[in-house]
Amino acid sequence: MNKPEVSRRRFLAQVAMAVPAGAVLLDAVVTNHAQAQAAAPAAPAKLPKLEESDPSAKALGYVDNISKVDRKSPLAARFAPGQECDKCSQLQGKVGDAYRPCAIFPGKLVAAKGWCSVWAPIA
Repeated sequence: MNKPEVSRRRFLAQVAMAVPAGAVLLDAVVTNHAQAQAAAPAAPAKLPKLEESDPSAKALGYVDNISKVDRKSPLAARFAPGQECDKCSQLQGKVGDAYRPCAIFPGKLVAAKGWCSVWAPIA
């Protein structure tokens, strides 16, 4: 009888590694959302720019220029040239601005020429 390709031990080890990663992502999203709600409403020009080093940006593979997308990363598996943030349904604000608010990163401005793994085409 052939052994299964993935052992129960290996499967449980992979799940154990995935759970903390999911918790970090959830924490980053909740923290950003809470910070955005706690802050007084500000004009988009006064919001801070999202830094690539921000935990939520890292968790979603955000880059401020699509030329920096790490195609070896599992987060970039769906990336295709031309998927700039300005062509994403999550981007808000005035068309043509270099940095605009994004529904995925509340309280921060993202680069219109950026990308993240949550990119979705405008319908």
